[in-house]
Amino acid sequence: MTLLVRLKVQKIGLLSYVGKPLFIIGGRRIIIGNKVRIFPGARFETHNNGHILIEDDVSIGQNFHLISSNQELVIGKHTTISGNVFITNMDHQYDKIGIHVLKQDYLVKTTNIGENCFIGYGAVIQAGTTLGKQCIVGANSVVRGSYPDYCVIVGSPGRIVKQYNVTTQKWEKMN
Repeated sequence: MTLLVRLKVQKIGLLSYVGKPLFIIGGRRIIIGNKVRIFPGARFETHNNGHILIEDDVSIGQNFHLISSNQELVIGKHTTISGNVFITNMDHQYDKIGIHVLKQDYLVKTTNIGENCFIGYGAVIQAGTTLGKQCIVGANSVVRGSYPDYCVIVGSPGRIVKQYNVTTQKWEKMN
């Protein structure tokens, strides 16, 4: 399967694995780094010159859905993404009454996943989200916003419940 993916994407790195089935729209704007593992059922979409960059040593669980429009969406190196996760950098406008939401313009907001992050099963990373280094997103969380390095984010909407204190070198609960 990985050999066929090489024909559909801009680049796929050494020792990477892509399981089937795989659905791709705009594959020539997708770069997959070295030692990336993508399990079956993934869906990658780039629209309106959007780009996807999956850096080295990333593991992505089954039934993953990723959409990028108008700009680059990056998944940082050494990140683990559990199954049934959705990540996007776009929303649909809905302000025009009488016109179906899917026929309205996209609202694009920068979305990036930092290196060494862990995203739990069923999480949704919405447009306009930036995760710092080594962030942990809990299962079924819905996340939007900017989050600093070394924090644990849970819930819907996602909120920080723990953060690593570099002075004490301990994970501390947040109020």
